[in-house]
Amino acid sequence: MSNEQQDQAEAGEQEATGQQSEVVEESIEAEQAQDPEARLEALEQELAEARDQALRATADAQNARRRAEKDVQSAHKYALEKFAGELLQVVDNLDRALLAADTDNEAVKPLAEGVELTHKSFTDVLKKFNINEIDPAGEPFDPQLHQAMTMIDSPDVEPNTVIDVMQKGYELNGRLVRPAMVVVSKA
Repeated sequence: MSNEQQDQAEAGEQEATGQQSEVVEESIEAEQAQDPEARLEALEQELAEARDQALRATADAQNARRRAEKDVQSAHKYALEKFAGELLQVVDNLDRALLAADTDNEAVKPLAEGVELTHKSFTDVLKKFNINEIDPAGEPFDPQLHQAMTMIDSPDVEPNTVIDVMQKGYELNGRLVRPAMVVVSKA
């Protein structure tokens, strides 16, 4: 087949397709003109679908806004978490210094008092920023808040009770920063 014949064949197909679409459009128009109730029903259905889509889009936008607000609040609330975790080592060292201080020695007594005041002011600052101490001595063991370092037989205490605290735990605004390292009684 030559190019000219192909062009003629394509033109004939396009004309036939155009005629078919005109016939379809005319039949739709005729059908709609004959049945206005069907046309009204179709338009109402389209309107209902458009309203539904608009409501869904609005709900999606509100959900995205709420998620973003929640993320910002969480970022503000827990921004100090890493910083607090690093500062806890200082509090631990002050605790150890207080335990090691010989308060009976008059030469060491002023130094121990200074360390104690420093420790108190440091813990007050932590509390001011909602960093709270977890000191579970005598409480039931809670794996969410405590890390068991060892278990010891203890007939005086109920099983799974914290006997000793090796290192205090801390939480920031209710979120665990560091678990308390504890010794737990076993049955």
